[in-house]
Amino acid sequence: MNAVMENILTRRSIRAFQNKEIPQKELEQIVQAGLYAPSGQNRQTWKFTVVTDRDKIRKLAEVIGRKLGRDGYDMYSPQVLVIPSNEKENQHSMEDNACALENIFLAAHSFGIGSVWINQMRDLCEEPEVREILSSWDIPSSHRVFGMAALGYAGASENKEVKKTGEVHFVE
Repeated sequence: MNAVMENILTRRSIRAFQNKEIPQKELEQIVQAGLYAPSGQNRQTWKFTVVTDRDKIRKLAEVIGRKLGRDGYDMYSPQVLVIPSNEKENQHSMEDNACALENIFLAAHSFGIGSVWINQMRDLCEEPEVREILSSWDIPSSHRVFGMAALGYAGASENKEVKKTGEVHFVE
């Protein structure tokens, strides 16, 4: 099996992170992978915001948890949060950001860094308290956040076999 296929087939969502810093060079390459994702009509109207301050990440998680009525919500306490945002007026922005996030997840895995998709922002992005935080991080009000990548080194893991399912039909 080639390295790309092995990376795709072995990546898993990680929901427990160590308190261990991600090297800047690796973080830059992970975000670069997001920039190289396909985008509809090659418009590339996204922006990638990388939050490495864990107190700021915790503050956003607390606000999200409060909005969702989920006490103790912490987005799995990641070391880093990568937030792709995209122009609201771009009809492909959600799909573009999904492609970018997948590239980010695969790049992180290639460095031995775990990741998980945080999806609550899709519905909470315009909540005033959430938007205030996003604005303080220079995420434009003309942008929407559909998902975020929580990154960090894996904490305790179960190492159980994973079976992926879904129907595949070849038409010849």
